[in-house]
Amino acid sequence: MSSNLFSTLTKEQFIALTTFRKTGVGVLTPVWFVNDGENRLVIFTGKSSGKVKRLRNNPRVRLAPSDAQGKPRGATIQARARFIEGDAATRALELLKHKYGFQFTLIEWVNKLRGGSPVTRVFIEIVPVG
Repeated sequence: MSSNLFSTLTKEQFIALTTFRKTGVGVLTPVWFVNDGENRLVIFTGKSSGKVKRLRNNPRVRLAPSDAQGKPRGATIQARARFIEGDAATRALELLKHKYGFQFTLIEWVNKLRGGSPVTRVFIEIVPVG
């Protein structure tokens, strides 16, 4: 395994993230992400999203570089996810804002118009396994 397995994903805009239902069936979702430089990826999502529910039951995930629709464009990586809070979440937010710039600001604005707030999102750290 390379010193930073996720380094090949750094320039990608999306990853296809597969989380698993209790039945073992995978659910693929395209997500924004950022590589924190420490062989970890970080994503954010709504607190009540299906991803969050599935990850609470099973932290195992698969991911691959993808297009905006989630069509994989490269090799699949096996990984594990965990929820992060506090300083780690604050750092993740800053890294995501830096990577996605205006797009991130626009998403935040739309979320606010829909009645959402920063409290309704969670940050998830993903690390490779194996």
